Amino acid sequence: METISWSDFERVELRVGTIISVEDFPEARKPAYKIEVDFGAEIGIKKSSAQITDLYSKDDLMNRQIVGVVNFPAKQIGPVRSECLITGFYNDNGAVVLAVPERALGNGTKLA
Repeated sequence: METISWSDFERVELRVGTIISVEDFPEARKPAYKIEVDFGAEIGIKKSSAQITDLYSKDDLMNRQIVGVVNFPAKQIGPVRSECLITGFYNDNGAVVLAVPERALGNGTKLA
């Protein structure tokens, strides 16, 4: 594991957002959703592709708050231009468990 400095960590913009749109992504190589997340007035709405279909249905995800990285460069994933990274952890079966705030927060709230 590589050690990073505190200033390295501070450069990563981890923000709370609310999922406002979830669509199937049939063009993806691995099962995924096309997702739009509202990160509040300062950041706005960002699109992403997320391989989280194992544990979450589209209905499960709607209006759910997540933690996302909002300052990575955009990445083209097939027809989707991914503008943020929705964070999570792999469980023992390889499925992604979302990283979420324990309580409701304002969209755009930065990780402390």
